[in-house]
Amino acid sequence: MLRVLQRIVEAVNQAPDFELALQTMVRQVKEALHTDSCTVYLADHEQHQFALAATDGLEIRSDKPIHVPFGEGVISLAASREEPLNIANASEHPAFLRLEHVVEDRYKAMLAAPVIHRRRVLGVLAVQQEQARAFTRDEEAFVVTLAAQLAVVIAHAEAKGLLRTAKQSPWLQTIKGLPAAPGVAIGEAFVVKPPARLSEVTPKRSDMPEHEIRAFRAAVARTRQELLTISDSMKGQVAEETLAIFDVYHAMMDSASLGKEVEQTINDGWRAQTALKLVVEQLVNQFENLDDEYIRERASDVRDLGNRILAHLQNREARKFNPPKQCILVADEVTATMLAELPQAEIIGMVSLRGSGNSHAAIMARSMGIPAVLGVDDIELNEVSGETLIVDGYNGDVFVNPPLQVENEYRQLADEELALRQKVMQARDLPAETTDGVRVQLNLNVGLNTERDWLNDLNVHGVGLYRTEIPFMMRERLPTEDEQEELYSAVLEQFRGAPVVMRTLDVGGDKPLPYLPMDEENPFLGWRGIRMTLDHPEIFLVQIRAMLRASVGRNNLRILLPMITSAEEVDEAVRMIHQAYHEVAEELQCSVDEQLFEPQIGVMIEVPALIYQLHCVADKVDFFSVGTNDLTQYMLAVDRNNSRVASLYDAFHPAVLHALKQIIERCDELNKPVSVCGELAGEPGGALLLLAMGYRNFSMNSYNIDRIRWIIRHIAAADLEQVLQRALAARSPQEVKQHVIMALENAGLGGFVRAGG
Repeated sequence: MLRVLQRIVEAVNQAPDFELALQTMVRQVKEALHTDSCTVYLADHEQHQFALAATDGLEIRSDKPIHVPFGEGVISLAASREEPLNIANASEHPAFLRLEHVVEDRYKAMLAAPVIHRRRVLGVLAVQQEQARAFTRDEEAFVVTLAAQLAVVIAHAEAKGLLRTAKQSPWLQTIKGLPAAPGVAIGEAFVVKPPARLSEVTPKRSDMPEHEIRAFRAAVARTRQELLTISDSMKGQVAEETLAIFDVYHAMMDSASLGKEVEQTINDGWRAQTALKLVVEQLVNQFENLDDEYIRERASDVRDLGNRILAHLQNREARKFNPPKQCILVADEVTATMLAELPQAEIIGMVSLRGSGNSHAAIMARSMGIPAVLGVDDIELNEVSGETLIVDGYNGDVFVNPPLQVENEYRQLADEELALRQKVMQARDLPAETTDGVRVQLNLNVGLNTERDWLNDLNVHGVGLYRTEIPFMMRERLPTEDEQEELYSAVLEQFRGAPVVMRTLDVGGDKPLPYLPMDEENPFLGWRGIRMTLDHPEIFLVQIRAMLRASVGRNNLRILLPMITSAEEVDEAVRMIHQAYHEVAEELQCSVDEQLFEPQIGVMIEVPALIYQLHCVADKVDFFSVGTNDLTQYMLAVDRNNSRVASLYDAFHPAVLHALKQIIERCDELNKPVSVCGELAGEPGGALLLLAMGYRNFSMNSYNIDRIRWIIRHIAAADLEQVLQRALAARSPQEVKQHVIMALENAGLGGFVRAGG
């Protein structure tokens, strides 16, 4: 039966259009179960009825559509009960409904299974037989399993607008994605494809490795020059820190692992194009299997860089783009370099089939003020090219060829959005202080290597979180102490005079290093963060020594310990930090002018167990930092990267809010400063709730700094207490968000959570 099921699903997926797919399925199900009829009904929630979409067995005596009203018939009963109905003689069932123009009197047995996708009934799959009998358990399981498979097919068709009827609202043409950059844009879709694709390379061997290596090195050199040209063209158009994205590309080309691995693979007998394909795809797979969303999104950069090197290996001419005016950039995977290649004035919006808010394309879009929606998997590039699109970067909605009234409404919202953005920029040089005098320190979350100075432009207090993982993951070996010192020195120098919180190596388990492979059944709860580094003191001590050496004469280093679960872990980590400090002090014998200061030590609160042990570690550390991303994940037992349960991941969950309130209250009792470095601090509603709880130190990505500053400056902290109490009393994240949105609306700040000011 499983083989039959797989064959039917495969046939449905290969059908060229949706109607044929349904017709193929009902025919094959009828044959597989040896029944007399199989029918699919699709739910029309706008009209409150089920529409007969495909049948093999029912006699239809009308050219008009056949409908079953919600609440009537066995079909509606199966849908409302959300479980299969196995009826030996359906015509005698009290819910049986005789449909006009449908002949089914000869059928007795009926099995109706609801088609459900993400808790929403999309239709009903029904099989019927002339003989009065109950279907077997195997038959019932077969139909229920097939209905679950059919749910995905129908959901995709619905997202593409294939289920739309003439009476349905034009708003149902919305294609959903992930909001990646706020704002609204309306324009013609301009589809861009990569200059070359590694996925299309056919593996071939070569007996001339020297020739292939020369070709590879020449392609890398041309790629490097190309990236320099693109980066230079963006100067003055985007924020300085955004240009650091291109430093990552250069770092990847400088990385010994990439070039050495490709050349080694060439020496193993492969052509340069094949070797590049094998090495890049392996590296992409490593990144894509990581839990940390920021690090995982580097797979896009690796793939983009590989495709660019491939284009030069294939000696393809430089592309000349001719985008229409005021267009929407659409691609399978929009990359930062793709966005930078196009004239900025012509690109007003962005849609990417792949990616998330942590991709470099999303970061650049936010810096350029371009609304963006990513992760739109229910769209065909060839179908939208040249069509009119509306991009709603607040809700993650994309409209294709919208009706005039919808387009006019969004044009008005776009004008309001522009006015709001201009107002926000005017407050950049002002302090983050509420109308009743409550000061908040705004800090940066940093994950890129750059030598540019951000402080003067962004007016921030310092760096609240500096991730140190990338240099470790870009190599085929551990970086040396000197290599790490050079990197940390650059960061501490550019923020001289401001605190820089460096998180120690947060890899392992779900974020394995290429040269330290690990195999765990549940890596999310496994050997990661401080657990791994304490087991490898030679790695931990070298990193701490590098940080300390880099801090000589600067005195702005703060060290943050991730994934702490127990007081014993803090004791051991602090002991090793002190050991490293005395070693470095003795080795360097610093002068009075270049004194080595002992850094402050902090602990990340992201494992729920630590909330109840803060009193045990408070005397060992100088500060705490709340990582709301992982704290939410562990509090709710949800892997936020698993699409099946990602909807359950929500930092606005009342339980998470109660935990955050308990943390700030406990830290106040212990007289220990605490900051929030998770994404919640950069959310308008999240910032309000944290402010109401008593948090006064927020760290976030650079694109949120101006927005959060503006919100803080236009709200009174005293007015938020009632909002917080309502949020804590709420039963769901949705209810919390309603209270927060209402508070923002009442303060005239609704434009930060929806389109239009």
